[in-house]
Amino acid sequence: MNPGPIDLCAAEDLSEHGRAYTFDLMWQGECVSAFALRFKGRVVAYLNRCAHMPAEMDWNPGEFLDADRSFILCSIHGASYDPRNGQCAGGPCGRGALVALAVKEEGGRVTWYPSAGFEPLSFT
Repeated sequence: MNPGPIDLCAAEDLSEHGRAYTFDLMWQGECVSAFALRFKGRVVAYLNRCAHMPAEMDWNPGEFLDADRSFILCSIHGASYDPRNGQCAGGPCGRGALVALAVKEEGGRVTWYPSAGFEPLSFT
């Protein structure tokens, strides 16, 4: 059963290359953190889980980008990811990638679209 789209935040809450909006969801029967951020004019969202080792990556709440605001950086292992597609860009993540979530920006809002294996907490 699909719960339908989930409203996350106002689009204006996500500044270009800025702080991410974080939220929790159920994935593979576990409560995990996820985040949405704006990069090069587009909103993207990923599980807050390094591909190298399953650990949350933000160095402060909602802070995922490196000092140059160019890559998503794991604060624990130094793995870096391309924000546009979640692919490993350097460090110990090898050929790994972040787990992407379907989001859409429309009507001044950012919406998450749960899919197989990803459910909102209130739906479980």
